[in-house]
Amino acid sequence: MPTRKLQTSAGRTGYNLEKWRKRTKERSDITAHLTHLTRIETKVSDAVDTLIKMLNERKINGSDTNKGFIVGDNPAVCFQEAPLYGVSQNVYHEQQNKAELGGKRRYDAIGLAFSKRYVYEKGGRPVLYEDKEIAKQFLPQEEWWRIVNFNLSNENRIIDWTHEREWRVKSEFEFDLAETYVLLLNQSFYKHFINKVDPEILKVLKGIVVLQPILE
Repeated sequence: MPTRKLQTSAGRTGYNLEKWRKRTKERSDITAHLTHLTRIETKVSDAVDTLIKMLNERKINGSDTNKGFIVGDNPAVCFQEAPLYGVSQNVYHEQQNKAELGGKRRYDAIGLAFSKRYVYEKGGRPVLYEDKEIAKQFLPQEEWWRIVNFNLSNENRIIDWTHEREWRVKSEFEFDLAETYVLLLNQSFYKHFINKVDPEILKVLKGIVVLQPILE
C-alpha cells in the first residue's frame, strides 16, 4: 500500500506555470501583470519626462512616508495587481473624488507595467491590509513598508484600499527594458513620448499601451 501511494503521488501533475497562466487568462478580474503609475504634476511634458527618466535609469525610486502612504522608515515602490480596465477605473475614481480623498491625487494614467513573476523575483510581494497599529505588533519594524492601513469600523471614516490589490518592492525597483510595458493616457502623451524617448529604448521595450479607449 505505501508503495502504491507513492507511485500515485509521483504521477500527478502539480499546479505549474502553464496552469497558472491558463487560470489568469480565463478570469476577467485578475491579471498576470503589475502596474506602477506616476502623476501628472502640471502638464503632459512633465509626466512624460518623469516616465522617460525611469526608462533611462532603468529604475523606479520608492516612495516614503513624506511622498506616499508608506508605514515605517523604509521606502517602497508600489504596484497595482489589477487588469488595465481596473487600473483605469481606479484612475478615474481618483480624479472624480479628489476632494474626498484628501485633496491629493496619487496617480494618473501613465506608468509602467511588468509581469507579476518578474516583480516577484525582484522581491515584490502583496501588501498586508490591516489596521496599521495592529500590524505593527506582529511584523518586525523593517517589514512595516508592507503594511497598508485598513479599517472598516467607522462608517464615517472608511479606510479601504483593497481595490488596488497592491504589491510593493522595498527601497527601489531596478528593471530591464525588455521586461517593460509603457502605459500612456492618450494620443497626446503617445506623440510626446515617441518624440522624446531614445529610439534605442523603443527597440527594446516589450510594448506601449494607450489607455484612453478603456477610460472612455
